[in-house]
Amino acid sequence: MPLFLPDFNLKNYNTLGVSASARFYVSVTNEQELREALQFAAQENLPLLILGGGSNIVLSDNFPGLALHMRIQGKTLVSENDEYVWLQVAAGENWHSLVEYSLKYHYWGLENLSLIPGSVGAAPIQNIGAYGVELKDVFEELSAVDIRSGLSVTFIKDSCAFGYRDSVFKNQLKDQYIITSVTFKLNKIPQPNLTYPVLAERFAHRSINEINPQEISQMVCDIRQQKLPDPAQIPNVGSFFKNPVVARNEGARLQQLFPDLAVYPVDESHVKLAAGWLIERAGWRGYSENGTGVHAQQALVLTNPGGADGKAILALAQKIQDSVAKKYGIDLEPEPRIYP
Repeated sequence: MPLFLPDFNLKNYNTLGVSASARFYVSVTNEQELREALQFAAQENLPLLILGGGSNIVLSDNFPGLALHMRIQGKTLVSENDEYVWLQVAAGENWHSLVEYSLKYHYWGLENLSLIPGSVGAAPIQNIGAYGVELKDVFEELSAVDIRSGLSVTFIKDSCAFGYRDSVFKNQLKDQYIITSVTFKLNKIPQPNLTYPVLAERFAHRSINEINPQEISQMVCDIRQQKLPDPAQIPNVGSFFKNPVVARNEGARLQQLFPDLAVYPVDESHVKLAAGWLIERAGWRGYSENGTGVHAQQALVLTNPGGADGKAILALAQKIQDSVAKKYGIDLEPEPRIYP
């Protein structure tokens, strides 16, 4: 039986460093403990807050339910052939540790996703992505537990409805399943993805055959560390807002008004705008108030150096949203999930 701790402060369990308590906290290390925790929550009629690395949540107040910390560990080589390897990874594993594991064995596919904070179980929900690669590009399937029934279910890629920072678990199946493991399909044969401009530029004078995944990973880490603050040093949740996706004609209209606006193609009818550019040009980069702030190197990152509460962080976010909407007619959508 897992241990249920009452009135548990989650300050050290969210990367914004917000001091807020959960009515109960439990850490689970296997599926049996997970099912027992779900039974407890059902019996006590408690809402759930599923914790991984705590890097994608904003605690706006004390949480009146059960904070369920997924700490199931393990990696299993499911199968392999001459070209691919299928690796099943437990939800509680740290994401960047998984990337480092894949590099150790010279598997390709995760190197562009280096240094993204959080856990493996949270990655499909968000369809995490960076530097030209998204989780869906290396995804095979996942296992999850139905919160109501406690039954295990397998989801293949098509069932997950992956989109830009999106999946079925944020929409139709929101709060219905807890992911317990993810199976990745990784390349044994070199497959460098250098479509992102900064990577293409830095490797422009190198032959594809000379590049290894460790180099790409290190380059991504260097870039991220230059642009993004370490949550252990400056509390933050990484990118606070999604890059807005708009119709191509709207993107073209905005580029006419703002010629240096960063615009990226999404599909035949949509483009993606750089939210950081919009926020910076609206005058917010380096701004601070009430213990919160906007990072001086990357306007997309809201920080909490003063240990403010969640309400103060959300108040700053709302001011930024209002400002960008007024200046550009673009509605910014927060990326982290807000509790309660």
